[in-house]
Amino acid sequence: MHTRMVGALLTAFLICSVALGQTPTKVFRVGLVHVGPPGTEILSADFAEAFARRGYIEGNIVFERYAAVGQLDRIPRMVDELVADKVDLIVTLGYPAAVAAAQHAPDVPFVVTNAGDPVETGMVASFAHPGGHITGISQVATDLSAKRLQLLKEAVPTIHTVALLWNEDDRAMQLRCSAVQLEAKKLGIVTQLLGVRAPDDFANAFAEMDRHPPDAILLIADALTVYNHQAVFDYAVAHHLPDMEEEGFLAHMGGLMAYGADENDNFNRVAALSDRILKGTKPADLPLELPTRFHLTVNLKTAHSLGLAIPDSILVRADEVIE
Repeated sequence: MHTRMVGALLTAFLICSVALGQTPTKVFRVGLVHVGPPGTEILSADFAEAFARRGYIEGNIVFERYAAVGQLDRIPRMVDELVADKVDLIVTLGYPAAVAAAQHAPDVPFVVTNAGDPVETGMVASFAHPGGHITGISQVATDLSAKRLQLLKEAVPTIHTVALLWNEDDRAMQLRCSAVQLEAKKLGIVTQLLGVRAPDDFANAFAEMDRHPPDAILLIADALTVYNHQAVFDYAVAHHLPDMEEEGFLAHMGGLMAYGADENDNFNRVAALSDRILKGTKPADLPLELPTRFHLTVNLKTAHSLGLAIPDSILVRADEVIE
């Protein structure tokens, strides 16, 4: 699904500019490709507002928004359409979207976000010198994955076995899963690996947890796992299992806890990188950035439904407590 903000108003604006003897304002075309649903994250009004703060408003920028809605096989065609439309820049969210842009738009600069660690996945040469036509924000997945497990263990010290649900077909998610496993060994936690590739695989994951009950669940977020989050939450509540999420909005939707990079801060930084590119800087000359602000969300409603008392040591550090 995609929405093109091109219409009669823009045409009229340009005609009027010429008629008044003015030099028409440069109109930038920016493609936004999101693995998830329309209206969320880089497809949201908040993301457009981050551009508006830098002077990119209706009249000098057009966003072409594409939402894969979890159907990842559609993404290459979306990128092809953006190339055909001669966009000035592509912004992607999610590893599959970043890969599609790298492969299908080799002559278009693009900025990645929520695509794992681009250096580890081989998408860029290094943090300091990405090379090619790519820059963006790394998720520092290794550090964040370790921190999430630490917070979960601190919140529920009796945890011994944690079930990991992740998309086996997403290389960035595989690397994140490996990072959790490494930290689990340090904490004396056993990991139960439950990789999924399609919605039907969640039933198999739940059956495996029925046979070998874990003490908690860690959901590694991508389009597939996020789209099936409610089934995971329902299972967790039914079996009194605490869960840790990677995105704050999942805690708002019923998850127990979430820890990740601050979304609005990431929006601002992606907009800043995009601004520099639109003004002529090459992506290869823009170092890959790291998140600097992080957000811990705790859902006390879910804690109560699980019969858990979240320690004060967690609550005092939470940026947001849902009651």
